[in-house]
Amino acid sequence: MRFTKMHGIGNDYIFVDTAQETVEDPASLARAISDRHTGAGSDGLILIGPPTDSSCADARMRMFNADGSEAEMCGNGIRCVAKFVVDRGLSGENPLRIETGRGVLEVRWLVGCDGLVDDVEVDMGAPMLESAAMGVRWSGVDGTERIVARRWPGADLLAPFAVEPTATVVSMGNPHIIFWAKDVAAVPLESFGASIERHEFFPQRINVHIVEVQSPRELRMRTWERGSGITRACGTGASAVCVAGVLESRSDRAVVAHLPGGTLALRWDETSGRVLMRGAATHVFDGKWNQRTAGLLHGA
Repeated sequence: MRFTKMHGIGNDYIFVDTAQETVEDPASLARAISDRHTGAGSDGLILIGPPTDSSCADARMRMFNADGSEAEMCGNGIRCVAKFVVDRGLSGENPLRIETGRGVLEVRWLVGCDGLVDDVEVDMGAPMLESAAMGVRWSGVDGTERIVARRWPGADLLAPFAVEPTATVVSMGNPHIIFWAKDVAAVPLESFGASIERHEFFPQRINVHIVEVQSPRELRMRTWERGSGITRACGTGASAVCVAGVLESRSDRAVVAHLPGGTLALRWDETSGRVLMRGAATHVFDGKWNQRTAGLLHGA
């Protein structure tokens, strides 16, 4: 099976063109190929294929986390999908229309000096804010309410890490919880993120972000992604952080988010209500994976 590894500011995925390759069990493949010791190493697997007939899209993507669970959307991944589709001549539309678990999203791309796509802007759509629509069951919150600056249960445990006791929840097709801190580097994200990802409030689990406000137009953040753990970047998460900053009057509608892997430019448009995210997409290498040796084909 041929595959390609790409990353969006350090958030790396394995991409497979399902028009050319057969993937019988994507969840198992995601777990095996994502392993950083015995696989190709990645934050997950993204399948690129023809869109469904009703979508009127140019391509379709399905995203699987490193633990094999399927997610609705991936902001850094969709930028790489655009690069894959355009660089390999599968479509030259600009904007591209890419079908995702969130719906069909428009993606605009620019080429670099080598003639290949290197910069992509994604219309991430409007955020979902009602708790029931996000699949969140926050104690004491009606399903139609927004969870904005709500006190976190056991918030006293956050004090030693200078994490504020309140949080905001935003969905960009997948759910995110945003906490604010004076110093994101001081937060023990591995234990903090793991405990919140699987909290009873979140039956579908949740992505966890710690954010530091450097100025109204500049944020620094770290991410724990459900199903993958600590990642170097999260595009849907940065989009959710942009929305949370506005809702809590901490930041402007247009911000630059600094993540461990790089920088994203974000804007929550006041007129349309949609979030625009812009950042790099980078090819790492192409390879071949022996699915039979890995025990992923029937009869192996």
